[in-house]
Amino acid sequence: MAVNVNYVVRETATNLTRNITLGLASVATVSVSLFLVGASFLIRQGVANATLQWKGGIEFIVFMQPDVSPSQRTALQQQLEGNPAIKRVKYVDQKASLAEARKIFKDQPTLLQPIEDDPSILPTSFRVTPRDTDVRSVDALKRLYQDKPGVYLVKAATDTIKTMQRITGVLNIGLSVTAVFLFGASALLIFNTIQTAIFARRREIEVMKLVGATNWFIRIPFMLEGLVQGMIGAGIAVGGVYYLNHFFSKRLASQNGVELLQNFVVANNDVLTTSIGIGIAGALVGVISSAVAATWFLKV
Repeated sequence: MAVNVNYVVRETATNLTRNITLGLASVATVSVSLFLVGASFLIRQGVANATLQWKGGIEFIVFMQPDVSPSQRTALQQQLEGNPAIKRVKYVDQKASLAEARKIFKDQPTLLQPIEDDPSILPTSFRVTPRDTDVRSVDALKRLYQDKPGVYLVKAATDTIKTMQRITGVLNIGLSVTAVFLFGASALLIFNTIQTAIFARRREIEVMKLVGATNWFIRIPFMLEGLVQGMIGAGIAVGGVYYLNHFFSKRLASQNGVELLQNFVVANNDVLTTSIGIGIAGALVGVISSAVAATWFLKV
């Protein structure tokens, strides 16, 4: 029996309105679980951007004055490299700083434009890896170089940054585990929704099969019902993800935000990729759950 589009649309709409309470519960669970997945990805990327400067064991950064002379920069580099307490020194010029800023603020034109207009506002710096990463040792080195000629600021990767990384790591695990459980619950809710719809129409389905309707002809409206529920839940989750990114980029990354989170910015491309993944996941959980339910309960 050929599939009629009007029939499929009509039956799908009927199924959605017949089990509206259970359907809303399914949509809500899908949206919450997918939002947690998306939030986990955003937090992970935001932390990666916020701590980009501190990768590779770097414990403190010596920022130079914009008008530092070549002799002052060379003298400081020699002092850093000659210090036995320092394991490694990396010089970052304005070109490298600009490349890093472009990576952090990618697709954030309002934040990147002032830097592009005047790259000289980016200070050159030395990124230093000490042999002893104890807080007191790092603080001693910080004080040693703070007042050197040509130095603007010495910034250390204190326990605050390390604590933030640990906390966000635990938070990501917690969000991921919770999302998995909720994702499973949403699949079960959609499964039960389709089961209820099939049970309510079991006599009608039996008649359809007697007059030659195939299982696929009967199954498609139920699968579309699951797809619609999954996509609506995914759409709500995507909206929540975009709001979360807006909150971090406009509040925490503002000039009045927390200093530690000044670079807590996620590029629009990353948000778009996450949103596409959320949409695919919502569609899959809806279609697969409804297909399994329809296959399982179409034995009338």
